[in-house]
Amino acid sequence: MLTEREKRRFSRQIMLPGIGEKGQEAIRQAKVLIVGAGGLGCPVLQYLNAAGVGFLGIVEFDMVNESNIHRQILYGGHDLGKLKSIIARDILNRQSSLTKTEIYNIRLTATNAEKIISKWDMVIDATDNYETRYVIDNVCSKTGKPMIHGAIFGHEGQVSVFNYRGSGSYQSYNPVDPEKMRDPDPSQAGLFGMLPGVTGAMMAFEAIKIITGYGEVLADKLLTFNILTHQYMLTRIRRSNIEQQR
Repeated sequence: MLTEREKRRFSRQIMLPGIGEKGQEAIRQAKVLIVGAGGLGCPVLQYLNAAGVGFLGIVEFDMVNESNIHRQILYGGHDLGKLKSIIARDILNRQSSLTKTEIYNIRLTATNAEKIISKWDMVIDATDNYETRYVIDNVCSKTGKPMIHGAIFGHEGQVSVFNYRGSGSYQSYNPVDPEKMRDPDPSQAGLFGMLPGVTGAMMAFEAIKIITGYGEVLADKLLTFNILTHQYMLTRIRRSNIEQQR
């Protein structure tokens, strides 16, 4: 049962007809792993922490540098050279003592991914490279855990959900192609810090929808949007032949 303190803190969520106390209790019990605590991971972590998710995991091995700060809003100039995972955990703990946070100061790889992911209900892909996305996708496909995916470039963001209630995998949408598997470099295209903020907020809400059953999940769908032109496009994902081979 929710405590009186929790009822007060989350009253605006609880009053939503699709949430109520039962939904808030589900949020409190949820275990969400976020891979990447950069531009996308920062808003995801803050909003899930604020929403009352009971357990958050952070996989992040990188340290803060000057160029991060304009979009990675958990960090400031006094954090340069420090581990992002530790800073993020400490800030989240100050924001809410109701959420338990676990950190992994390592790179997620094919060797360690299954052991790490196995204890969590779902994984949020807040990474910036294809290799890690495919590692997450492989483990989520194997273990039946949802993968919430987000990506940004220039003025465009995209969000989707894979491996959810029979929906396709990330590889079914974007099969591995060694010739084309080059990570986009935001520094070459430029990037406003607001774009990962908007995208990360959407990713966090997909997690809440999966936890509570509230709303329509972006499974087998890709939401693409442009913050410069206000264009939004929802595309149904067609699964490639890779899906039958897995």
